[in-house]
Amino acid sequence: MDTKTIFMAFFIINTLVSCAYPCLGQEDVDDKPLVNPGEFDTLDALSRLQEEYNIYMLENLPPKYKTFLGTCADKMGPSGISECNEDVLREILTNKPVSRECCLMVVRAGKECYMEIRKFMFRLYQLKCFASQVSFKTNEVWNRCSAEVESPSSSHDHTILFS
Repeated sequence: MDTKTIFMAFFIINTLVSCAYPCLGQEDVDDKPLVNPGEFDTLDALSRLQEEYNIYMLENLPPKYKTFLGTCADKMGPSGISECNEDVLREILTNKPVSRECCLMVVRAGKECYMEIRKFMFRLYQLKCFASQVSFKTNEVWNRCSAEVESPSSSHDHTILFS
């Protein structure tokens, strides 16, 4: 066998293994924060053009979608959409877990609302660069919160959540 044949065989085998087991060629980044915790608060610093992008995007959302997002925000409660929303973003981007109270608000809104609010948030200019990287973490936060809220130790909270 010549060198070219060996190289081609190696290349084909490597390609097939990489396709079958893509995680072998990737570093495990699920536990690494996308944003350093100290930099999280700087994400909302926008230029005038970036703000205009967000305004344009908001103005061009379908009315039914805006209504749906508003209904979702109402389900989370008045403090839920502002404080809790920021805490959820912080967990997704920096791995700092949200509080139990925030988990209650997230679960109260429901998974569909939670996922749509996240999709919307990651369309904003300051967060859209993370959109392709947050799907797994977004689901992970939902799963953790729903498990925490549904755990037997939270039975007294069910009356608050579902009353």
